[in-house]
Amino acid sequence: MLDIRDNKAAFMMELLRSFPFVKTSPLSEEKAKLIGEIKEAVENLEMVRSGKLEARPARDLLDEL
Repeated sequence: MLDIRDNKAAFMMELLRSFPFVKTSPLSEEKAKLIGEIKEAVENLEMVRSGKLEARPARDLLDEL
């Protein structure tokens, strides 16, 4: 997965498709959203581990459901 500015995406896709050993496929909006949410979760986890963000107990999360 690559994070490419919109104005360069077409060029990069064309370049990558020119290599026979590279497979490319566009992401659906749903997959892009899921990847973004996972990325945010990992960033939050890193902040908790470094002490920059306070974690919530799992019980509190389960009680909300």
